[in-house]
Amino acid sequence: MDKKYSASLLIIGNEILSGRTQDTNTQWIGKKLAERGIHLVEVRVVPDIEDEIVFAVNALRKKASYLFTTGGIGPTHDDITTESVAKAIGVPVVMSEDARLALLSHYKREEDLTPARLKMAQIPEGAVLVPNPVSGAPGYRIENVYVMAGVPLIMQSMLDHILPELSEDAPILSNTVTCDLPESAIAMQLAEIQKEYPMIEIGSYPHFRAGELGLSVVLRSTNNLALHEATQKVVLCLESLGGKAQAVSIQSKI
Repeated sequence: MDKKYSASLLIIGNEILSGRTQDTNTQWIGKKLAERGIHLVEVRVVPDIEDEIVFAVNALRKKASYLFTTGGIGPTHDDITTESVAKAIGVPVVMSEDARLALLSHYKREEDLTPARLKMAQIPEGAVLVPNPVSGAPGYRIENVYVMAGVPLIMQSMLDHILPELSEDAPILSNTVTCDLPESAIAMQLAEIQKEYPMIEIGSYPHFRAGELGLSVVLRSTNNLALHEATQKVVLCLESLGGKAQAVSIQSKI
């Protein structure tokens, strides 16, 4: 599948690596980007360690059209994403008056802008703010790096502001067909269909639901007609092998 526009995602936070907090942002971001024809090509998780964040930012921002980060822009001592991103880009961290005013609008009184809260108004020099209508503290963009909060509701509100400014391509459509066959039973046939349709990403994923083993075949492409044709061939293939195919999510149209 042609990847005209691509994105990487950097998830920052010890809480994700420890398992204490479950990452739900990746699925949301991937889905929203796919709707704009932007391929999420890599996701990386790093701890709250400056050198690790700097290394990952510099690696990932060069590999894709966009780099999105989540986490580490709050008011506490371990929120070091801003300092790390600034170091990776090579600029200082400065107090943003616009960010301070956004916080003041949220907290209402100057005396409520404690040093900890004002930390959230510090951004890399030259960065452009991303509004946060949920809790006031903004995210920001610098070069092709978009820095967002880790809290899902806040991240989603920030992404809503970011998406309209991103380049857009044909949306990435996805069809999913489930069946009751083992993965090994259809491996060779899927490989042949994949060869016939190189513009389509085809993957098979075993699952265990309601006490029964099953298989989901997922097809993704920006080419609507080819996706429809390949999906029909997958259905016929499954049925020819004695499986009961069931289309659970069809986006392609004829």
